[in-house]
Amino acid sequence: MPSIYDYTDYRDIIRDFYLEKKEKNAKYSYSVLGMAIGLNASHVFCIVEKKRNLPVRCVPAIKKVLGLTGRAARYFDLLLAASRTKSEKTREEILAKAVLLRDVKKHVLQDKEIKYLSDWWTPVIRALIEVNQGKVDIKTIAEWLEPAIGEDKVQESVNLLKDLGFIQDLGNGRVKIADSHINISGEERAQAIRAFQAAVMQIGARSLQTIAPEDRDISTLTMAVDQQGFEEIKSMIQEFRKDVQIRVDKCGKPTRVLQMNLALFPVAFNKKISK
Repeated sequence: MPSIYDYTDYRDIIRDFYLEKKEKNAKYSYSVLGMAIGLNASHVFCIVEKKRNLPVRCVPAIKKVLGLTGRAARYFDLLLAASRTKSEKTREEILAKAVLLRDVKKHVLQDKEIKYLSDWWTPVIRALIEVNQGKVDIKTIAEWLEPAIGEDKVQESVNLLKDLGFIQDLGNGRVKIADSHINISGEERAQAIRAFQAAVMQIGARSLQTIAPEDRDISTLTMAVDQQGFEEIKSMIQEFRKDVQIRVDKCGKPTRVLQMNLALFPVAFNKKISK
């Protein structure tokens, strides 16, 4: 079973604990686990399937069954609290506190990776360095960015890109653009990506007032569709995105960094049918 600090949902911890026990002993069941924590088998099953939450009264018992004490127990409590809140902002704040309880090495690495995904300007700066053929000029980059973020944040992002291996020093103020990988996954990655997308959409809205029409292309289309139409339109957008990526790869000497938002979302729908 992985370390508890590899989890972002407490129910996955319970699920993996159960599966490990079941593998070692075929007679181990939801009923056995339920008796240990004061629940019936169906309730335990619903928790593992993420259809119900663990009752507060059962928390001390489940932590005892899992063998959680000290920092691990506090980490479990935070994951439980995060799953119970309906506020996305509160949930992110709770999970951020949970990250602080992880091992120092992993915590530092994941903090940097989350920051790369969360700050809209860091991927832009990486692309801008590529436009400038590997030349890193903090002042020029700060002047080019729209909206402006200041030289300090530019320098911070350049340092981050180096730490994550996205750019590699060649000397003489130049770097090599390198491929690297983000190691975080699951809900933490999803949250960071959502934060990035939200920030980019805000910049898109801002560009309506700050960018001349000839330097942008923004349009909207309101449509009424059925489920099949919705699925087909999603596929069309995905194919279009691939076509754009292919075209971008053919740009020999790029002169600008663009951000393209493809957003398709409901503004009115039958909530009873969708459930």
